[in-house]
Amino acid sequence: MNKKKVSLNDLKPDSEKEHNHNDGHNHNNQSNNFKEYFPAIISFTMLIIGIALDYFKVLFFNDWQRIIWYGVAYLPVGFPVVKAGWKNIKKGDVFTEFFLMSIATIGAFVIGEFPEGVAVMLFYAVGELFQAAAVNKAKGNIKALLDVRPKEALVYRNNDYVSVNPEEVEIGEKVKVRVGEKIPLDGILLSEKGSFNTAALTGESKPDTISKSEKVFAGSINMDGVIEIETTKEFKDSSISRILHMVQNATARKSKTELFIRKFARIYTPIVVYLAIAITFLPYFFVDDYVFRDWLYRALIFLVISCPCALVISIPLGYFGGLGAASKNGILFKGASFLDAMTKINTLIMDKTGTVTKGVFKIKEIKAINWEEKEFMKYLMAMEEQSTHPIAKAILEYKADGKDFQASEVSEIAGKGLKGNVNGKPVLVGNKALMTTNNIEVFKEIETIVESIVLVSIDNAFAGYVVIADELKEDAKETITNLHKVGIKKIMMLSGDKDSITQKVAAELNIEKAKGGLLPEDKLNEVEKLKQNSENKIAFIGDGINDAPVLAASDVGIAMGGLGSDVAIETADVIIQTDQPSKVIKAIQIGRSTRKIVWQNIGLAFGVKVIVLILGAGGLATMWEAVFADVGVALLAILNAVRLQKMKWSVN
Repeated sequence: MNKKKVSLNDLKPDSEKEHNHNDGHNHNNQSNNFKEYFPAIISFTMLIIGIALDYFKVLFFNDWQRIIWYGVAYLPVGFPVVKAGWKNIKKGDVFTEFFLMSIATIGAFVIGEFPEGVAVMLFYAVGELFQAAAVNKAKGNIKALLDVRPKEALVYRNNDYVSVNPEEVEIGEKVKVRVGEKIPLDGILLSEKGSFNTAALTGESKPDTISKSEKVFAGSINMDGVIEIETTKEFKDSSISRILHMVQNATARKSKTELFIRKFARIYTPIVVYLAIAITFLPYFFVDDYVFRDWLYRALIFLVISCPCALVISIPLGYFGGLGAASKNGILFKGASFLDAMTKINTLIMDKTGTVTKGVFKIKEIKAINWEEKEFMKYLMAMEEQSTHPIAKAILEYKADGKDFQASEVSEIAGKGLKGNVNGKPVLVGNKALMTTNNIEVFKEIETIVESIVLVSIDNAFAGYVVIADELKEDAKETITNLHKVGIKKIMMLSGDKDSITQKVAAELNIEKAKGGLLPEDKLNEVEKLKQNSENKIAFIGDGINDAPVLAASDVGIAMGGLGSDVAIETADVIIQTDQPSKVIKAIQIGRSTRKIVWQNIGLAFGVKVIVLILGAGGLATMWEAVFADVGVALLAILNAVRLQKMKWSVN
């Protein structure tokens, strides 16, 4: 699905648009918003004053004063449209809605209908502003990723560490990284060990423990102690820079779409213009008492009636209803076009951690061998109190009665676990490698466990294990079932977590296809493969920085907004503010209801327009009837759109 942000900025020359694109997003404040609405406010104020002066027949408000007054009122909203129409004519694109609006409103001035000429153009401008407001929070600037990239690197030069820009660091230099700082460039670890939060790259909440000479990646956060690394890549080739590059490229592949009214106008406008010309001149050959001025007057009224104001207003009004309904349900669409895009989705791809799972480790199973569970857990908790690892925190949430045991002489064995004494007994807590090193024989059944597992030895004998797993969100399973009911044909899970865990979660949720152990570029490649089939309309749901390239490349990118990363939220087209995957179903249903109501409004506006156009061509409709028809249709469109706020959605 192509995407477009629309505003009155579209009416400006390319040079101005480029300037606004480069600067406007950086200064998107209340002052700029006021400037955008200011021309319409000026025109509206002057129009109301002019109508009041006309109504009370103020003596000094004569013909010339009226022309000047309404002419000035017309310029703020009319000049950008006329200018855009003229620019398109010079390019050979004559029949645009800008041309029609210009001819019709200037025609209204020619026949002396000054207030109507201003009102029609103002109505059009307000419609554009409504649409601009609906998409004002369009996709965030990808430059948000720059906040993720490290700002400095402590490089060892001339027998001292100096702070430099990461872009100035060369391959092979030694860099120091303090606790809590980001790794500035890809490299290998020079220190004995390190613990790193790699969520920026993998999206997974479990920190990685890296040993000496192993690879570390830019964007990872150092969690434990000051470390040193030796750089192996330049900054431009680092992991986080590649992610930024992929997001920018994926976004660039999404070409802009034209608004429906502009597509329609390419057919509608030339027909109306040629009919107006025909109304002016053809009667000369068939009418005995042909008067050019009379038929020109009738043709101009026909043009004024033909202005697509009701169409322009009915479309954004329908989308406003949909956007409002979505917002009430905790769903933020970044533009009206994404409501339409959601109706076409038939393939849904989702991340695992933070999307269908909570991203928080919990004890899933406790297996104590020859020990009471609570006593077994007291030994384990006494050891884990010495650790800050997320798995340790999950274990320490276990509630054990009685006085806690005390651990002593606890030491950490890099990449294996903890060794110490509890109540005078030697205790080991860690992985199979730790047990094997200390000649502790473990049960074979642990080989079949795919989740994270903590093995425990007490007094030189295998005492049991604890399985730690991420919890599924409460509505995850129901979501997958209901997605099929609303017409999603393919559901796939892509995760940076290990494949065995990913497959297990997918099986629990009845997801037919899943792949784990994927880097951001791997996820992007999977989506690109699916996109090769034009019948696949793809939505991706994710929450991490690593999901940003796929969110940008998919037809609709959906981010978990409650706990998701800022970059994912900025890159996505739809934000689930409550972090509930089931909201995706509601987003699809709201999109479909909105599209239905928008087309009802279009049909109503177009139907009434055709009737009034026929009456106008026959000289049976005046300017006021045309305005009444437009206002009436707009009111009906408003009432129709308001229905969206009252609707209830459920899966049958």
